[in-house]
Amino acid sequence: MLQSIVVSTVAFILGAGAASAQPATGGMTDSQKSGQRIVIQHCGVCHFRIQINLTASYGPLLSQANFEDGREDELKGVISNGGPNMPGFKYLLSTAEIDAVVDYLKSVSPPGLTAGAK
Repeated sequence: MLQSIVVSTVAFILGAGAASAQPATGGMTDSQKSGQRIVIQHCGVCHFRIQINLTASYGPLLSQANFEDGREDELKGVISNGGPNMPGFKYLLSTAEIDAVVDYLKSVSPPGLTAGAK
């Protein structure tokens, strides 16, 4: 019983954080939907400002701003291999799933901007 309450609470908190990371366009492709699910499940704890910690996030906030200057391949490498403070996901996520995460993040407006604005 307690476990289901904890799981429900965590899902609610992560869902609230994900609500701030909405795609810039109205409709999402299947790849973006898959990427959104993966981001909520694996990335939200560090990369979303959730209710428990509204002032900051552990990792950088994720949005289309992360892909400026053609950094897509570099960021795929970080997702796959990790970094100094981030685990790698190459043994957990397939290449197609990492591509879906990138596809989704490229549709997310940077924090503070409304959907579709730059």
